[in-house]
Amino acid sequence: MTKSTMSRMRAATSALTLAGLTLSGIMAGMAPASAAPEVGNEEFRPAYHYTPEKNWMNDPNGMVFHKGVYHLFYQYNPSGNTWGNMSWGHATSKDLVHWQEQPLALSTDTQEDVFSGSIVVDKDNTTGFGTKKNPPLVAIYTSAYKDPSPHRGLQAQSLAYSLDDGKTWTKYSGNPVLNRNSANFRDPKVFWYDNPSGDGYWVMTAVESQDHKVLLYKSDNLKDWTALSEFGPANATGGQWECPDLFPLAVDGDKNNIKWVMVVSINPGGVAGGSGGQYFVGDFDGTTFTSETTDPVAEVPTGTVLAGFNDGTYNGWTINNEPDNWKNGPFADAPAPGSLPGQSPVTGFGGTGLINSFTDGDWPMGSMQSPTFTVTDDYLNFLIGGGKHPRVSDKLDNTPPQGELKFDGFELPEGQTLSDAGWAGTGDLTPNFQPATSGGDYYIGAKRINTFETGAVPGDDRQGTLTSPEFPITKNFMSMLVGGGYRTAESGQTLAVQLLVNGNVVRSLAGENAGLLNWKGWDVSEFAGQNAQLRIVDEATGGWGHLTLDHVMLTDTAAVPRSDEETVNLVVNGQVVRTATGNDSETLDWASWDVKEFVGQQANIKVVDNNRFGWGHILADEFTASSTAAQSRLESYDWLDYGRDYYAAVSFSNMPDNKRVMLGWMSNWDYANNIPPTLGAAPCPCPVRCS
Repeated sequence: MTKSTMSRMRAATSALTLAGLTLSGIMAGMAPASAAPEVGNEEFRPAYHYTPEKNWMNDPNGMVFHKGVYHLFYQYNPSGNTWGNMSWGHATSKDLVHWQEQPLALSTDTQEDVFSGSIVVDKDNTTGFGTKKNPPLVAIYTSAYKDPSPHRGLQAQSLAYSLDDGKTWTKYSGNPVLNRNSANFRDPKVFWYDNPSGDGYWVMTAVESQDHKVLLYKSDNLKDWTALSEFGPANATGGQWECPDLFPLAVDGDKNNIKWVMVVSINPGGVAGGSGGQYFVGDFDGTTFTSETTDPVAEVPTGTVLAGFNDGTYNGWTINNEPDNWKNGPFADAPAPGSLPGQSPVTGFGGTGLINSFTDGDWPMGSMQSPTFTVTDDYLNFLIGGGKHPRVSDKLDNTPPQGELKFDGFELPEGQTLSDAGWAGTGDLTPNFQPATSGGDYYIGAKRINTFETGAVPGDDRQGTLTSPEFPITKNFMSMLVGGGYRTAESGQTLAVQLLVNGNVVRSLAGENAGLLNWKGWDVSEFAGQNAQLRIVDEATGGWGHLTLDHVMLTDTAAVPRSDEETVNLVVNGQVVRTATGNDSETLDWASWDVKEFVGQQANIKVVDNNRFGWGHILADEFTASSTAAQSRLESYDWLDYGRDYYAAVSFSNMPDNKRVMLGWMSNWDYANNIPPTLGAAPCPCPVRCS
């Protein structure tokens, strides 16, 4: 772990810490389910973190200790190396170090995907699924219902049980057992609560993920549930809350001094960016969890407010809204009072107004700029939220560079195809079905190459090659709009736009697993005067197994990528010298720029909304010149790990001696989909003991 956890406790609970299990000596012998001859020799696979033999895994689920065996279940795609077809994989261990992969436990079906959950040992057979002599293991999981289901689009809690120590599972015929008619109600963690007054009962924690709430329920039989209470929103509330856990710990080992810990994962909005796990320490009385570590709003350094937007106007800022939008978006003509129609609750801003570019939704683009001011203090502090789309370049439009357009930009006359233009194809990519007229964003004109569309049934599993006629290289650079997917060499699949000279591949590029086409290119000066060909190779299957290509050009200068940014920028002498972006969160947090080097100079603040799609808006408020840097609120909260690779961590059930051991997912949704598929997306990290 990158930082000792629970280290920021208040005095009353400072003795609560998390520490890694002592694994000295045996760690070197830990092997993955399907290991190379020597541990550590298999490229991209960790030597001592559990990974399945193949395919995608993410959140650990249903972790339980039963009859001397640790059972690890986890979110798993049995059919591919990207997220999807969510089921429960299964592995077992006798020491939490050496793991053996087991057959698939709970499978997706036509009605539902099997999302995260937990497993309990129903020792008293409260469910009736087993007997007192052979009590069942009971899985409580989230049913994510598919279109054929009468509950389509909803998430509800369901049961499955095993009577053979977790080898095989039966889904309960009465599912779901808890349905709130919500699309975001998930991740049940269940434990038995020993009521001090007698008559214990099962307690479930689950989340309403978009509302940043943990919901608590009780049951006598795991089938019939009654609401107890709610916890949250509290502390970090960016993105969504997931995978809650609630358990008691003895302070400094004193069994007479018990504190309860509420764990909840957040994505995005973690302290290191993207995914993360936070925790709260307090008390649970069998009905309500009361936190002792929920932070108040941090004090902000004093200073001179340059812009607070609290008088109902932008007070001299220049607004550049994209024309022809229904509601004059993205910034309108005046500050927003908070959330706008269609937007989740906006929090963390100061006063009565703020910059909020969600006017008319994420679609409109624009910018706004402050009046010129003199930099007088060492720091410029401000609140920022909204989309996480950093600044990439000065290019905010999609106009092509100056140069020579090749292949007519694929804008062939109606009735003509690339076959008529001299292209050759193999497999599914026959040139008489290209160019396509659908797929992708930010193409130019009406037509482009799209290997998803092949004349037959469209899809990511279409494969083949498409090769252009020869053309002379007459300039130093080649620029083009490219989108769609990419594959690493280790995947064994080629998905690329290639430049061929004398039949040899001399340059290659691909998309970014995104539908947006953006400018990319090559320096081709060494091939000046030679003939070349362009070849599109699609040997990819599965998610993002296609490419889109448009507007291929020979140019005098290198391609500059379009900056699809959501940013706040400091401009000095016409140049952006500082920049910040949001964290995919409707909760604003403090950011601070060190501007000592610009003291005495003239400057402007420029807010840019240049993104039409997910989280395509920016929030900003309370620009303040100060002698002291403001601190991010996130850094004052309590986190399971201050790094980027510890998410969806929950604890084992039924541990001996009331031990508490957690496992998480060693990844981050910021980049999980980009990890080589030979890794199984990401492993589960080493166990961590809570004490």
